[in-house]
Amino acid sequence: MARDRRPSPQTAAVLRALAAQGAQWSHGYELCTRLQLKAGTVYPILIRLADQGHVEASWEAAPPRGRPARHLYRLTESGLERARQAPATQRQDALRSLRPAVEGPLA
Repeated sequence: MARDRRPSPQTAAVLRALAAQGAQWSHGYELCTRLQLKAGTVYPILIRLADQGHVEASWEAAPPRGRPARHLYRLTESGLERARQAPATQRQDALRSLRPAVEGPLA
């Protein structure tokens, strides 16, 4: 039986950032930069969310010449629902700690 725990502020921030992208793919480095979180925080979150079925991961199909392909991430339908269910106070705390990297409405 899997536990349904509230996401950490960092996980909530990753969920919200991916939700803001809609169906567009994001790569981990972009998320790290945008959220001002370290790769050692963001990548384990992405892996865990993918294992739970909330994030879809894929390799970049056509990387620019001279650069290896990157892993790309986007929310699944269950991930989008998970982002919507994150408590408002937790989202606010997560975003407050990340300002000015994340802007816009919380809803």
